[in-house]
Amino acid sequence: MLKIKEFIKEVGINNAAHGFRDRLIRPTDFVALIHSEVSEILEEFRKGKTPTETYYREDGKPEGIPSELADVVIRAFDMADYYGIDLEAAILEKHEFNKTRPYKHGKEF
Repeated sequence: MLKIKEFIKEVGINNAAHGFRDRLIRPTDFVALIHSEVSEILEEFRKGKTPTETYYREDGKPEGIPSELADVVIRAFDMADYYGIDLEAAILEKHEFNKTRPYKHGKEF
């Protein structure tokens, strides 16, 4: 089974092979790309798509909320690879911390 660290490395290799590492990438570029994928999730909901619905373009590209959510994760993995962030460790650490937080983290919503 592929681990998160291994998959992050694969995402970086694939993006480099497809020309996305041909220039210096600014942190704001990564954030903007992640944000754009999140916006595409919103657009799928606005089209009336269900959270689990996947549909395909004529060229076979998967579309829908699952696909756009995957793009968010892939963009985050690319950023982690580019900057050498141990995202797997950060996710585990943050999850363990979140277990100790109060209900709704002490907020109304």
